[in-house]
Order: sequence, then C-alpha cells, then structure tokens
Amino acid sequence: MSAGTFPYRLVATDLDGTLLRPDHTVSARTRAALAAATAAGAAHIVVTGRTVPVARHILDDLGYEGLAVCGQGAQLYHAGEHRLLTSVTLDRQVAMLALEKIAAETGPLLLAAARDGLDGQVLFGPGYRVGHGDMPVTSFSDLDEVWSAPISKLYIQHAQLDDDALADAARIAAGGLVGVTMAGAGLVELLPLGLTKATGLSLAARRLKVTAADTIAFGDMPNDIPMFGWAEHGVAMANAHEELKGVADEITASNEEDGIAVVLERLLG
Repeated sequence: MSAGTFPYRLVATDLDGTLLRPDHTVSARTRAALAAATAAGAAHIVVTGRTVPVARHILDDLGYEGLAVCGQGAQLYHAGEHRLLTSVTLDRQVAMLALEKIAAETGPLLLAAARDGLDGQVLFGPGYRVGHGDMPVTSFSDLDEVWSAPISKLYIQHAQLDDDALADAARIAAGGLVGVTMAGAGLVELLPLGLTKATGLSLAARRLKVTAADTIAFGDMPNDIPMFGWAEHGVAMANAHEELKGVADEITASNEEDGIAVVLERLLG
C-alpha cells in the first residue's frame, strides 16, 4: 500500500475487540494499513483499559514502541523504553465507601483490584470470574490485602446482575465518588472520578503535539465513549457494544475482519 494524503495526524486504537483479533494477534493487513498511515505522517497510539502490567506483553509481542494510554487513562506508558510516565491511583478510602454504597443496593459483589505500577498485580477475590485468559491470577481472601498498597482501579461482578445492569446500579449508588465504566464482558470497573480514556489520550496528544481535531479513534466498548467524544472522528467496530455504536461517527467491519484497515485504506486512497 502506498502512502497518500491522510487527513489525521493521530490514529488511536483500543486493543481488545478492536486492534486485536480474538487470538490477541494483529493481522498483516491491519499492520500494513497502520504502517501506511504512519508513513503518511500520522502517529499510532494504543489506548486500552488494560493496566500496564496486563498490556505490556501484548505491546512487546506487537513490536509497539510508542506511547500507550493504559488503565482507562490512568497510566501513560512509553512502550519502547518500558517506562511508566504518569500514573493516577484510586483513593482507597473513597473506593471502600463506593463499594459499601454499591453493595447496599445490589447485595454482595465479586471483586478484583489492579495494583499500581509497572509490575502491579491484579488481585482476584473469591468467585471473581477472570475475563482475560492472559491475566496473571493472584488470589486474595482477606479484603485488607486489597487496601495494603496503591491501586489503579477495582473490577466488580455480581452473581445475578449482568454487566449493563451492574454498571447502571454502580453509577446510581456511587457515581459521585468514582467513575464507573464497562470495558468488556465481566469488566465493570471503578476508577478515580473524572478519569477516562479521553483524559489519558488528551495528555498523550499534548506530548505528541497533536489535537483532538487531528485524531481518529477506533473502539468497541462503552469505555471508548469518552474517547469518541474527544476525537474528531470515532469508529466503532461491527462487534462493538450498541451503546458505543450509538455515538460513533461510523461503523466498520469487526476486529476479525480488519475493520481498522478497511477505514484506513479508504482514507489513504
């Protein structure tokens, strides 16, 4: 593919369900389309809900060396230097109160927590269903273990409520204390209030000397809604959550069918 005139200076892509196929690989076609976009003057940036420790091995496997926005915007990571540039943590006292308020409305919650830092573990409580098969599993039985070190975010599940219902209930009960988002199946997350992929992406964009008007963004889940609101053009994958499709500027093919490449090839002419 030859590099032509490309209308954006920044291509922001989510990882799971967007850039990555179900086997966590990126197709040759999508790699070629991203390479052509960068040859035409655009930067590619990964914007993922995964925290750095859970994203790092994927970025390494992809040979990705640029900036990555991780942890729903909490962390800015330089993949080429394996260096954490910025990190925002969830206030543990606020998190305790938020959990109490949510559980008072929903009944018992299943809990996991992502610890802060380059090597922060993800701690899984009793009964929590691990969504990503590539997540290292460290269990806890005493809730005090969760609060013993700084955390990036909490994950909650419920035995009866589905993800959408649980996220709605959490927002109603504790939306004034924490941010609530859904990042994937079984991944309802509690974040520092006001933190989104958009806040992390805007920080990265300033470092790259580009603006929202220069940006096209690709995603598949409700946690990508703020990023679509920030970027000039938001593209939802065919496999995306209906809530994201409802705010997207366009819908492309699925992550299995090179949806990112379909759009980039068209824009490159």
